[in-house]
Amino acid sequence: MNSRLRHVGVVGAFVLAWPALADVKLHGLFTDNMVLQRGAVVPVWGWADEGEKVTVEFRNQKVSTTAKDGKWMVNLKRLKVGGPAELRVTGKNRIELKNVLVGEVWIASGQSNMEWPMRASYEPEKEIAKTRNPLLRLCTVPKTKADAPRDNVPASWQECNPSTTSNFSAVAYYFARDLAKALDVPVGVIHTSWGGSPVEVWMRKDVLAANARYKTEILDGYDAQAAKYKEELAKWEQEQADARKEGKEFKKRRPGGPWKPTELYNGMIAPLIPFAIGGAIWYQGESNAGRAHQYRSLFADMIRNWREDWGQGDFPFLLVQLAPFMAIKEQPVESAWAELREAQALATKTLPKVGMAVITDVGDERDIHPKKKEPVGARLALAARKIAYGQDVDYSGPTFKSMKVKEGKAILSFDHVGPGLEARGGELKGFAIAGPDKKFVWATAEIQGEKVVVSSAEVPEPIAVRYGWADYPVVNLWNKAGLPASPFRTDEFQMVTRK
Repeated sequence: MNSRLRHVGVVGAFVLAWPALADVKLHGLFTDNMVLQRGAVVPVWGWADEGEKVTVEFRNQKVSTTAKDGKWMVNLKRLKVGGPAELRVTGKNRIELKNVLVGEVWIASGQSNMEWPMRASYEPEKEIAKTRNPLLRLCTVPKTKADAPRDNVPASWQECNPSTTSNFSAVAYYFARDLAKALDVPVGVIHTSWGGSPVEVWMRKDVLAANARYKTEILDGYDAQAAKYKEELAKWEQEQADARKEGKEFKKRRPGGPWKPTELYNGMIAPLIPFAIGGAIWYQGESNAGRAHQYRSLFADMIRNWREDWGQGDFPFLLVQLAPFMAIKEQPVESAWAELREAQALATKTLPKVGMAVITDVGDERDIHPKKKEPVGARLALAARKIAYGQDVDYSGPTFKSMKVKEGKAILSFDHVGPGLEARGGELKGFAIAGPDKKFVWATAEIQGEKVVVSSAEVPEPIAVRYGWADYPVVNLWNKAGLPASPFRTDEFQMVTRK
């Protein structure tokens, strides 16, 4: 057996065979160096022989239970910030976890921009060298696809230092760093993401099946894609075999298979539940941009899905709006990426305790992975301070509130004005305006108090305004708290991603 297969076998045994072992076992998230959630009921669970008495001790708490169906779980009462301390589990054997802290625990998930490691981010050597912090703890969930929900993960918590942060999510690290500093408490992050993943792979199958649109477009759509992939793969394999038989070089790439709905929820989210958390941060959407209209409800349903399964109520959920990407257009045009950003923003209006970090100033025309992740983590931390912890901070840039038209000019009002509006680096840019013909042209815009007045000589009767409505928005409206305005549109014209 080669080393790779041996490793797969060990992981499989870890996940599937633990409950059958005689010794009392802990779920994989419970390791040395972990963080337990403060101020919450904290489940601790694992496996043991049927009827085996299991006792968990932590600080001044001692809780016992009896294993049933090979499983056990106890709840620690609300914990106060502190540590390090030991957590002990006793059954027929004894387990001692060392260096355990109590503070805030957050889930970090999404696709490649959340996965993007410190070592590949902006000025990595300089930044990684500054990451030593024993009050920050990091845990990465191994990439796992599964057809059914898993109940365990081979995880490990690590103290934050240059050797452990190098391959860790840069966004998650900067978020945790800023949050720990602002709250003066330990922070632990469970990072569980996969580059290129669409949102539907992070959801339960029954949630998708219960919605007629999702069933048709996602579940049935996958079946058709899988059948097509099977044909393409068979053809590729035959061509490869023929080439080898004829002694010819074969350079054609193996076709890639489609993402299977629910497979990452099953392998990388379900196994974490019901670990006590303070909230979740999320950076994803690039893979759903072509289906932005569908994302308007799909993303919100994913948040509801997670909240329902965790059973902690409406825990804070903070997302990153897509960064600018692709070529800058000379004239206003329709944009699937703009529609995806709008769908992301919609979740902050339709669901409680959902916040959004806007990063219109952090983008790259030629790279879908902008390197500067520090502003992303910082803005997520600001949102957490306000939404999760009730601190009196400005956490959002200006967001569109309303529009009225007067004397051929559109007058825009905003929420989250903060100390006031400002144009960064000169005159306002990024605004387009349209009349009854629905054709947008670039507009003149100026700040008047807490409003923005938009106009164009080409549009004497404006009916709609758009701001930053592009794949790569070139914009500069901020508030004086130092946060950029979210792109928006005032119209409800036909979306290019609506089928």
